[in-house]
Amino acid sequence: MIPVTEPFLPPKLELYALLDEVYDRNWLTNSGPLVNLLESEIPKFLNYNGHFSYVNNGTIALQIAIKALELQGEIITTPFSYVATTSSIAWQGCKAVFVDIEKESCNIDPKKIEAAITPQTSAILATHVYGNPCDVEAIAEIAKKHSLKVIYDAAHCFGTTYKGKSIFEYGDVSTTSFHATKLFHTVEGGALFTNNKDLAHKINYMRNFGHNGQEEFWGIGINGKNSEFHAAMGIANLKHISNILKKRKAQWLYYRDQLGSHLNVLELIDEAGFNFAYFPIFFATEEELLAKKKVLDENHIYCRRYFFPSLNTLNYAINTDLCEIAEQRAKTVLTLPLYDKLSSANQLLIVKNLLS
Repeated sequence: MIPVTEPFLPPKLELYALLDEVYDRNWLTNSGPLVNLLESEIPKFLNYNGHFSYVNNGTIALQIAIKALELQGEIITTPFSYVATTSSIAWQGCKAVFVDIEKESCNIDPKKIEAAITPQTSAILATHVYGNPCDVEAIAEIAKKHSLKVIYDAAHCFGTTYKGKSIFEYGDVSTTSFHATKLFHTVEGGALFTNNKDLAHKINYMRNFGHNGQEEFWGIGINGKNSEFHAAMGIANLKHISNILKKRKAQWLYYRDQLGSHLNVLELIDEAGFNFAYFPIFFATEEELLAKKKVLDENHIYCRRYFFPSLNTLNYAINTDLCEIAEQRAKTVLTLPLYDKLSSANQLLIVKNLLS
């Protein structure tokens, strides 16, 4: 069997050494030493100079971002993303207004954003799809013109840079995921990035119920903390992330070399800064996709329709305007297996089945 992904696991002894520290201290959560160490080391690796807050998952990161920015009314967003992008907007009592995507990059189309802005619009929440950067300059210009906040769902972006800068530098807030399926993971986890000191202060209180000491509260909050056990996995994995990124790039480029002239593949915005996190292919029709997926499944090669369905078709989406490109891409996309232990022989097998 070839799964679509597998989590990277560090050598047991490296992880166990960190867990021994946790047992010795008997400090499991509430901003323990390993959480603080991880919060120090990740920005260094990413060459990120802003404020970084580690939380318990990427969805909580989005919800805290929306709450911290005090967003209300309408939030313009993409229909081509994981469901958490839209559900976080709805969960916070805001209305998701969907704007169609660019066909080649699969990111929100900035040229279509202004037409969706109304007096009720408070922000733009865009996803860097598959780790491929949005047109951040165009989005920033629109946001400035209309006094809107910008959140980037950068769940796929660990290690991604754009024009030499960490992709997390952009927007009022960027969020990411450290879920087990990601390039870098802490089993479960996520984070918020912001260059705004006051906003970072607010986020850090919000992720811990608003606590200011044991008996005072700075403001409203939620339980967004993460544990020493999760941080231990992150610290152990961080030692290997450079090699993980290097291997992932080689696997990704192999797929492109073998498949690029036969199938429609993702167009990269900044290849030099891309993290090569996912390899999606696009079929001409949904029928072609389903037929090929059946062949792959029969050969125990498990790919994923990621992202499907288009989020503007969700049963709780308030506005269901046609997003023609997103809906077509969602029906015809298949992401291929890509993970650290994927062998060259299995990649060759996947390619042969796709081209047969």
